[in-house]
Order: sequence, then C-alpha cells, then structure tokens
Amino acid sequence: MRSLLSFLIALTLITSCKEDKKQEAPQAEKQQQTILEKVAYAHGLEHWNGVQQLQFTFNVDRGDTHFERTWNWRTKSNDVLMMAEQDTLAYNRKKIDSSSQKANGAFVNDKFWLLAPFNLVWDKANITYEHLEKSEAPISKKPMQKLTIVYGNEGGYTPGDAYDFYFEDDYLIKEWIFRKGNAAEPSMTTTWENYTTQNGLKIALDHKNDKGDFKLYFTNVKSIVVNN
Repeated sequence: MRSLLSFLIALTLITSCKEDKKQEAPQAEKQQQTILEKVAYAHGLEHWNGVQQLQFTFNVDRGDTHFERTWNWRTKSNDVLMMAEQDTLAYNRKKIDSSSQKANGAFVNDKFWLLAPFNLVWDKANITYEHLEKSEAPISKKPMQKLTIVYGNEGGYTPGDAYDFYFEDDYLIKEWIFRKGNAAEPSMTTTWENYTTQNGLKIALDHKNDKGDFKLYFTNVKSIVVNN
C-alpha cells in the first residue's frame, strides 16, 4: 500500500514538473526573441507561411483628393495583379522588367504599409536598429517603447530610409515616423489603428496624421490560407 502511494505521489510530481515546463517554455522562447521578432510575432508572423494569397486595396485621402489601387498577391509564386483606375497589370516579382518595375515599386510601398511589422524580420539582414524602453510617442504623447530601424544604403527602392515604431507592452505598433534618408526631421508621422485579424495576421487598417488632413487606409483586405 505504501509502495503504491509513493508511486502515485512520484507520478503526480513528475506530471506537475512537465506541466510547469510546458508553461515555462513559451515564456522562455519569447524572452529569447529579439525586439524585431517580438514586434513581428505580435502581429502574427507565425501564421504567414499558411497564407497563399493576399488581396487588399490601398487608399489615400489627402484633403479633397482620393487615390486607390488594388493588389492581388499570390505569395508562394509571387504573381501580382495590380488594378488601378487607369491601369491593370499582371507580373511576377521574380521577373521584373521595364514594364513592371514602376508597378513593383508601388507594390513594395503599399505592402510595406500593410505588413511593416513582418519586414522587421524579413529585412533584418539589411537594417540596423535601436530600441528604447521608454520614449514619448509623437502624436498621442504617451510614453511608449520606441524601435528605430535604418535601412542600408544599397539595394531596395528607398535605401537609407529610417522608421521609428512606437508600441506598448503588447508590441502592437500604435504610431510611427518615416524619415527619408535617415533625416533628423520626420518626413511623415501617422497612427496605426483599427486593427483587424485575418487568419492570424493582425493588420492596422487606418493610418492618420495629427492634423487630420491625411489618411492612408486599407479596404477589401482578404487572406486565403493553405488548406491542410
């Protein structure tokens, strides 16, 4: 009887230890992530590999003017379809030529606004970064964490540009500053708001400046995932 009781106690302790290790593992893994990874994964990067197609409309309202273009991106094959008011173009990003170079530049810009948190990991070989635990956000004036990234001077469509990301303890971007050519003064400052979740991807649909005369936003966002 005592042997059976001792066995049950030991089994309980082993099971308890295993449960504790399971709970500790994700926390330890999170602590080992770089700040770039923490921000990217907070926005759902772990779900990206399952996305096989992404559609979105990029909109800009500036004063009384409106601009938009729609993209359909097959992420695995890199086939892109651009639909704008006066132009429709299909091309493959692995085969950029003179007819698709301008459109691809627009795609890189629009996609970056949509998925900038993921680019922190995708582009990490071409960026340097600095992280501050506490800094004043430019629009809300709230204390937030600040992550500054600077792109290398070679390659890409806008080499040498810098971005300041502001976020709280959830690592979701709330505001950012774009500084062209790593200039000291901001080239553009906007919010990141109205988050939606698409198959695990957390996407900020709206970006507004502090004056209220500029709004960049996304509509018709739809992701299609691989069926297992």
